[in-house]
Amino acid sequence: MSTQPLLSVESVAASYGKYTVFDNVSLSIDSGEIFGLIGLNGVGKTTLIKLIMGLRDSEAGDVTFSEGSEFSYLPERFEPPWFLTGYEFIKFSLALYDKKITFDEATAEAKKVSLNPDFLKKKVQTYSKGMRQKLGLLATVLSGSSLLILDEPMSGLDPKARDEIKELIVSTKKEGRSIFMSSHILSDMHELCDRVAVFNGGSVVFLGAPAELLKEGRSKSLEKAFLKVIDKAL
Repeated sequence: MSTQPLLSVESVAASYGKYTVFDNVSLSIDSGEIFGLIGLNGVGKTTLIKLIMGLRDSEAGDVTFSEGSEFSYLPERFEPPWFLTGYEFIKFSLALYDKKITFDEATAEAKKVSLNPDFLKKKVQTYSKGMRQKLGLLATVLSGSSLLILDEPMSGLDPKARDEIKELIVSTKKEGRSIFMSSHILSDMHELCDRVAVFNGGSVVFLGAPAELLKEGRSKSLEKAFLKVIDKAL
């Protein structure tokens, strides 16, 4: 890993009116790292992701990307334009990063996640939720970005598809790229992540390797360890 973080988040804050979502939050992501963000619904995970991407301003602190880095993003509720075919959507997404892809190349990539290549010719309005999720993940990975930001990437996927997507995430890491992911499926976070941040009560209450979280929560289950850590922080 490089000595300079790919992404540095230093003492950021966000609020809605008089309600403080979070305050003085800091974390960093290194090159070639899978970093997980864990928290209950409503604690501000998506707000933090939006702040990192520049979709909303921070009321304090700074967000800094290393020189030359770029990111691609898959939202939790991913809905591609209904009037595009799957292949058209992939082509459009990659064009934003000055990349091109042939139909044969897209077909080969679709097969890696068991997305029927025949559907690449069909409009995405005919896709199931799981198929749309696979399409979005493919486009995000194929962007070639140094950082992938994935908000609940396993949402709507069956066990087979989840396994294939996990392989895709691991292969992306092996290319030296980084993944910043938020998920409620803590078994996936345990399996994939080099480090995790537990977000609760407007702050990061734990930051470290999944094994360290298990030790902190005195449990063999990441889910139980997580619950103990946030209870302890209250």
